[in-house]
Amino acid sequence: MSKKRCALIFIILLVLLLVLTAVNLAAGTVSLKLPEIFSILLSGKDSSPYYPVIYNIRLPRIAAAIVLGGALALSGYLLQTFFDNPIVGPFVLGVSSGAKLTVALLMIFFLSKGKNPGSAGMIGAAFLGSLAVMGFVLMISFKARNMSILVVCGIMTGYICSAVTDLLVTFADDSNIVNLHNWSMGSLSGINWSGVTQMSIISAICLITAFLMSKPMGAYRLGEAYARNMGVNITLLRVMLILTASLLSACVVAFAGPISFVGIAVPHLMRLSFKTSEPKVLVPAAFIGGSAVTLLCDCLARNIFAPTEVSISSVTAVLLVPVVIYMMLSRRR
Repeated sequence: MSKKRCALIFIILLVLLLVLTAVNLAAGTVSLKLPEIFSILLSGKDSSPYYPVIYNIRLPRIAAAIVLGGALALSGYLLQTFFDNPIVGPFVLGVSSGAKLTVALLMIFFLSKGKNPGSAGMIGAAFLGSLAVMGFVLMISFKARNMSILVVCGIMTGYICSAVTDLLVTFADDSNIVNLHNWSMGSLSGINWSGVTQMSIISAICLITAFLMSKPMGAYRLGEAYARNMGVNITLLRVMLILTASLLSACVVAFAGPISFVGIAVPHLMRLSFKTSEPKVLVPAAFIGGSAVTLLCDCLARNIFAPTEVSISSVTAVLLVPVVIYMMLSRRR
């Protein structure tokens, strides 16, 4: 594709991201106008009773949606590159559900003792859960070469992990059930600036790693034999793809719980928009596109039935499942 077209689409995505950020800042139970918001932020915390709402609630949530949405879409793109199939993703393969199970176990253990596991502990637990499910999926992939069987096994594994998680939440202490239930359904509420800093560092490292792998991924996309002839270390590339994708997915689950279908649908939308499969284009495009889609879905989740908030996974499922169905039908044809 031409560089002008590529630059234009990136500009459109960034403008869309800015517009959605402004809408998320203004919309909510307390509706505010943008000039009023900027005036309050510039004047400081003593200027208005709405300052804590904007600075401590809405801004961290917007930042989390941008970072975690991008991380989830990038994780999906890396998994699709690894399996050479556009209909796989962390949610479909059960990777997110495995991370959810281990985080739920950690949270229940610590909360029952009146302690906080901390963000680092939750990310570590989610990472181990992601790797465990990914290892199981890889074992299946060696036995079953048919991608349809692999996807179905991943979905079944995800259902098992989700069922066990639901049982754990059901029998948790009454005081902990509400927090665990909201988190297990997928939610960006309650995220603070400390969490935003941690998730941003992890996502930035993974994004840079993925971008540095763009050239090897481009060769790998054309076949293993071609990649080896180009000097690509296939084993190392596969390990890096799995570790990076699992860490990104774990980061999302640790802070927001499982968010469905962003990881599978957004990379496909970016391929359609840019009309290319070049990793050096799709790595940043998937991240920005995932940020925009997650911001939109979180805005809808907060405001459609306000003051009641629905889970973000419910909104992403309604909006993105048609994209996944279209992908599967197109691939069938």
